[in-house]
Amino acid sequence: MGNIYLVHLTVVVVVFLGVFLPCLCQGDSDDDTTAVYVVTLRHAPVSHYYGELRREVSSFKDAAPAPGRTQFNKPRRYDNITKTDKRYGSYISQVHDSLLKKVLNGEKYLKLYSYHYLINGFAVLVTQKQAEKLSRSSEVSNVVLDFSVRTATTHTPQFLGLPQGAWFQEGGFETAGEGVVIGFVDTGIDPTHPSFGDSKSNHPYPVPGHFSGICEVTRDFPSGSCNRKLVGARHFAASAITRGIFNSTQDYASPFDGDGHGTHTAAVAAGNHGIPVIVAGHHFGNASGMAPRSHIAVYKALYKSFGGFAADVVAAIDQAAQDGVDIISLSITPNRRPPGVATFFNPIDMALLSAVKAGIFVVQAAGNTGPSPTSMFSFSPWIFTVGAASHDRVYSNSIFLGNNVTIPGVGLAPGTDERKLYKLIHAHHALSNNDTTVADDMYVGECQDANKFNKDLIKGNLLMCSYSIRFVLGLSTIKRASETAKNLSAAGVVFYMDPYVIGFQLNPVAMKMPSIIIASTNDSKILMQYYNSSLEIDAVSKKIVKFGAVASICGGLKANYGSAAPKVMYYSARGPDPQDSLPHEADILKPNLLAPGSFIWAAWSSVAADSVEFLAGENFALMSGTSMAAPHVAGLAALIKQKFPSFSPAAIGSALSTTASLYDKSGGPIMAQRSYASPELNESPATPFDMGSGFVNASGALNPGLIFDSGYDDYMSFLCGINGSYPVVLNYTGQNCGLYNSSVYGPDLNLPSITISKLNQSRIVQRTVQNTAQNESYSVGWTAPYGVSLKVFPTHFSIGSGEKQILSVLLNATVNSSLSSFGRIGLFGNQGHVLNIPISIMVKISSNTTTS
Repeated sequence: MGNIYLVHLTVVVVVFLGVFLPCLCQGDSDDDTTAVYVVTLRHAPVSHYYGELRREVSSFKDAAPAPGRTQFNKPRRYDNITKTDKRYGSYISQVHDSLLKKVLNGEKYLKLYSYHYLINGFAVLVTQKQAEKLSRSSEVSNVVLDFSVRTATTHTPQFLGLPQGAWFQEGGFETAGEGVVIGFVDTGIDPTHPSFGDSKSNHPYPVPGHFSGICEVTRDFPSGSCNRKLVGARHFAASAITRGIFNSTQDYASPFDGDGHGTHTAAVAAGNHGIPVIVAGHHFGNASGMAPRSHIAVYKALYKSFGGFAADVVAAIDQAAQDGVDIISLSITPNRRPPGVATFFNPIDMALLSAVKAGIFVVQAAGNTGPSPTSMFSFSPWIFTVGAASHDRVYSNSIFLGNNVTIPGVGLAPGTDERKLYKLIHAHHALSNNDTTVADDMYVGECQDANKFNKDLIKGNLLMCSYSIRFVLGLSTIKRASETAKNLSAAGVVFYMDPYVIGFQLNPVAMKMPSIIIASTNDSKILMQYYNSSLEIDAVSKKIVKFGAVASICGGLKANYGSAAPKVMYYSARGPDPQDSLPHEADILKPNLLAPGSFIWAAWSSVAADSVEFLAGENFALMSGTSMAAPHVAGLAALIKQKFPSFSPAAIGSALSTTASLYDKSGGPIMAQRSYASPELNESPATPFDMGSGFVNASGALNPGLIFDSGYDDYMSFLCGINGSYPVVLNYTGQNCGLYNSSVYGPDLNLPSITISKLNQSRIVQRTVQNTAQNESYSVGWTAPYGVSLKVFPTHFSIGSGEKQILSVLLNATVNSSLSSFGRIGLFGNQGHVLNIPISIMVKISSNTTTS
């Protein structure tokens, strides 16, 4: 969900592009209104036949390369799969066309996509009456109205311990992630960025043989844009185009990134190692992705001006799976909770279920709708959901006033001469001698036009400018205010927060001249009180005769490192699941994990001029949001996939979860910010509903010891256990719930966590662990949630390499309580492996009468 740059329109700026539901094309009446629908058919998709047979049986042959360019359009060859794959896809497309012609019988419609790999269906622009006709067809299983979605480093490799840990263990950054392809469904990529070049290393860098994706060639994305690093790139926009909202000038009808978000997320996960980060002429260190040697495939389905739509996203996911990506990274979330029997049943999540069936690990941003409980939109257990945490690097700026008061602020900018104090001149008091007045131009205080000011008065002094709601909306910009100050020969510029901008959180902004933004309205009042009290005003003329306020800007280019990290960021969405509450659907822990998401340096698209105005023309950006957290985990998952190529998606998720850290750098509990306003002052210890299993431990995840595994059949059994789900499961998967054990509920899934929404007296939950290491003996310990007695059997066990062990967990409610409580099970191996399993119990119903 993430960049802290455009918000809930309440001026809380958090990383995601606000996407507004567009007006659909209107006819003469409601019956003529057209919309995009995603239609699924009863016949199963390709991946349900072939997805689990991804066995490579022969090497691949390069197509003849064009001069100066290597071609990578290589067919995948699995046991009789690729021979039928494309022909089957073409056949399915013809079936879709035939069905539309038969059902709609000469009526007008527009088919946008045929899906055949992960789901068997299509996206089509039709009227509501036509959609109803399709839904009545015996060949059609499901018709869903398309819905909108939104987009939800230099130091984080060190903070995660990669150079001396995970990278070192596997041979260094030169090989970290090699052979693994990460697919990004996002806003595209800037292929010219050095983070995505393939000539940085002298080591061989072959394109993985199992990947068969292609690169589109357009004017914006010319031949040669792809290489051995960036191995695939496509774009999907049919749903947006049919709505008439696609702007080819801003959005680019190609894989090129006109926004910056997709370039940033791809670089966080898999950007090249050691790329200098230079912004506004300042050097902020060298950047690296988590898996700098892995390969990138881009599936652009989100756009700067409107976000995206499910029909396009499903098409992108379907293509990524067909191309053979190993990991899918989604820094997107729905704009609303999907309706229906349960949130799990929507086209995106069900397509991702098929991707998991095909062996693809799926990572998704938790979203930026926190900090309220139950603020998450997606709870599917086959998707690995990542929340955002801080890390230990912070950039701080401050201004020292002549009354010996220091006010904190933000701004990646140099300071003024530390030996001098400079006069403060408010923009309202520095107007030129023309007829401009505050009454004539109420926005003149935002310093957007140098022609309106008296240069002689401002020269060599600090210009004070108001940071209003217009900056948040993009109507005024920091860049123009800085240019104004420069053109007036000011010594620096001071932005104070307009009192009407409430709850505003701002990323540090890189500026060339001495500058500071005082982000707190309270601190801004202190500055204004000092300034106004220092003015000398003529009693008769009411004119200012002396500016008495002085100050110096301390500068914010130097990073500081603290120990109060990680902590759950205020914007990171929280569990539990409030909607899927009957009877056992809510028993899934989300988020799964925390990763760095606050103030992350990574690549930026240089043409993304007005996504974030102060980044126009820059190659790097400092962004915040769960959008930044998810690709951290995608990159770390690539390291696990590289070391354990046979790991299932669930096994990769287990390795990440069970080894997660529960403590910050100082050894205290991870804290969670609880409010937008003054988040640093509203913190309390994080619960599993805030942080999942904890904060990602990169080195530990590469040596998990035991894993909790599960697969497609387990997820199908879970879905079939949801009350009223039989027809919905059949509609989406083409499979009958009679084939599955429909008594499997959320707590019965073999997840590395236990979540129970309603503990009615007692319950036994079982988990099965498998040993991925050498023979080891384990002891079991636990801390019971409040109001629950807990026992685990066995309390000790020895397990050989590759062997499995069943753990039985007996939970008894000892009080009646509707307050959630939390505990933990620990598995402690004599070879040093330690696994943590969080326990979350919501409603507790005891056989006695004690209440709380």
